[in-house]
Amino acid sequence: MDALKLELKENIIEQLNLEDMTADDIANDDILFGDGLGLDSIDALELIVMLDKNYGIKLADPKEGRAIFESIDTMAAYIAENRSK
Repeated sequence: MDALKLELKENIIEQLNLEDMTADDIANDDILFGDGLGLDSIDALELIVMLDKNYGIKLADPKEGRAIFESIDTMAAYIAENRSK
């Protein structure tokens, strides 16, 4: 699971062009949106594309995405249970 979390952080940094950040800058339990990492709704769309492209996961319900994208921990758990790639 630790390898998945590191891969996920690196994918997020690349997908969202967070050039000033490294994987070490993102804690596994950091809140990703709002006051945490500061991601917004456009970033959420990018993360949905990343889940589909990298892990074969398609999200149809935005409410589902809100819970999944809470932190690296919640994303990794969801990916581990639902990935097809």
